[in-house]
Amino acid sequence: MGKIITISNQKGGVGKTTTAINLAASLAVLEFKVLIVDADPQANATSGFGFDVRNIKTSVYECLIDDQLASDIILNTEIEGLDILPANIDLVGAEIEMLNLPGREKKLKQVIDSVKDNYDFVLIDCSPSLGLLTVNALSAADSVIIPVQCEYFALEGLGKLLNTVKIIQNRLNPDLEIEGFLLTMYDSRLRLSNQVVEEVRKHFQEMVFDTIIQRNIKLSEAPSFGKPALLYDVNSRGSVNYLNLGREILQKNDKTKIPDSEKILD
Repeated sequence: MGKIITISNQKGGVGKTTTAINLAASLAVLEFKVLIVDADPQANATSGFGFDVRNIKTSVYECLIDDQLASDIILNTEIEGLDILPANIDLVGAEIEMLNLPGREKKLKQVIDSVKDNYDFVLIDCSPSLGLLTVNALSAADSVIIPVQCEYFALEGLGKLLNTVKIIQNRLNPDLEIEGFLLTMYDSRLRLSNQVVEEVRKHFQEMVFDTIIQRNIKLSEAPSFGKPALLYDVNSRGSVNYLNLGREILQKNDKTKIPDSEKILD
């Protein structure tokens, strides 16, 4: 039975989609079966794996609104063991159309539950909002990864997100846990970056991942080539960071089948 992890922060530009794409790729390379669910109308996770969003005729939207079977829509990526439930621009209207549906907060959970047993991990990429799609993602998930960028105003809005998580735990998904806070866009040369790391660790202590995602040009370039960093440049700092994050998550979840880095980076 797959563990469902949503990647969420209502703040834009903190590295949610970058994390979804590259963590999924890392877990797949570490020989786990992974499904990435693109729950963002911008569909950046879909295009980040090389799919032309304009050619995606059926997507997660049809699963939510028309009860289309997820298994009929899932696409294989070029990484073995890594699949994607794609999105397209239609998803923009889903929040409004779902308002009058029964069990509207649990629609995505129903979609994912139908396929999760085929995977070790299901990662959900959320839109930068706390709307109904994000509520659906949190209701469907076992845990949430919260990316926090190492920049000014890093902690801004986190209180609101944590309050939303608490409401979801109380009303919709009592089993939801925080998988961890992930520090992203770190630049060791900047004093501000180091101050943010210190502040986040002080606030959230052991809930912060040891792995820090550093600023890396290859990580930024990879999506424009429709590839995760591991395929674009396996030796890049970004690739190594996300492989380390994958290992950390596996250790945290007591998954012991972790190949050596040398084997992966050969």
